[in-house]
Amino acid sequence: MLYLTFFRRGIVLLIALCLCVPFAANGQDKRDDFNWINIQNLHVKGRGWAQEADFFRRLPARAEGKVTPSVWRLSEHTSGMYLHFKSNTSALKIKWALTSEHLAMPHFAATGVSGVDLYVKTGNGNWHWLAVGQPKNFPENEATFFTEVEPIEREYLLYLPLYNGIANLFIGIPEEAMLDDVGDDGQKPIVFYGTSITQGGCASRAGMSTTAILGRSLGKEMINLGFSGSGRMEPEMAHLLAELDPALFFIDCLPNLTEDEVAERVEPFIRILREKRPSTPIIIAEGVTYDDAFFVESRNQRNIKSRIALQTAYENLLKEGFRNLYYQIGEGQLGVDGEGTVDGTHPTDLGFWRQAQVYQPLIERSLSATR
Repeated sequence: MLYLTFFRRGIVLLIALCLCVPFAANGQDKRDDFNWINIQNLHVKGRGWAQEADFFRRLPARAEGKVTPSVWRLSEHTSGMYLHFKSNTSALKIKWALTSEHLAMPHFAATGVSGVDLYVKTGNGNWHWLAVGQPKNFPENEATFFTEVEPIEREYLLYLPLYNGIANLFIGIPEEAMLDDVGDDGQKPIVFYGTSITQGGCASRAGMSTTAILGRSLGKEMINLGFSGSGRMEPEMAHLLAELDPALFFIDCLPNLTEDEVAERVEPFIRILREKRPSTPIIIAEGVTYDDAFFVESRNQRNIKSRIALQTAYENLLKEGFRNLYYQIGEGQLGVDGEGTVDGTHPTDLGFWRQAQVYQPLIERSLSATR
């Protein structure tokens, strides 16, 4: 009996050792002649509460039960999270595990909902799209982004899914290659709070949301707190945002608010932010003009009424003495040709690009005014 006990213990120990062999202490997996690097061991950007145990959730654990159930559920989506890294690798693979089996939507491609998106910095210093990881399974997916390229050091951006959660994500590189994250550059991020449009619906790839486009063009970290159908400016969200210390708050919630809710919620929301962040620039945005509003009068009237209420709230705050407060009009954000949305409301890649071009000048002006 004693012999059998030791024998069994030996078998268990041998199995445990075999299971542990592929993973080194630095989080690398040595299988397949590739090192598989767990990005949770790197500096992933776009995380407002970076010390949280739930690595890929956009809100802190204490928000559960305070924010609405829909906001809490959507905070599991990794929209806006990305890895900025440098590597001299000649090949790059990605493995990622999703938390939801819903890989796509009828009007929203799987590559945007659940895919991962890679950009590379070119010789002229600009970012250029390189590859997208197509999600084909639940939960595990794998993609080969490139092989057999010249092994020189380059910078990359890897964007995480817009409308799905991540259980884990590993980057695979050959054993002889190096990979380091590009850490904090000391600049404060820009925080976006808003609706499904802010979250990134319906970009074809994660790198084509407005916040991702602006992050590349401005050279700044962006924190995306867009919640589909749920950017409703509750005081609980204002208190959470006030915990952050960004260079600028961009509030883009109008499509999720009625005229009466705008009158009720906007001014108290801004007062809460101002109490904790007295000098941080705040941009209040009108939201997009629906592409079919010219034809569907009810849509047009809703746009007009909610915008009048938002303008009134903005003017009231200015009269109270609020400074570093700016207003973004909605007209022209998606263009005027009707080609900027997939369903009249949610932008296509073209719509997101146009929106970013409209937002950038006001963001730059707001930031420069506080220097």
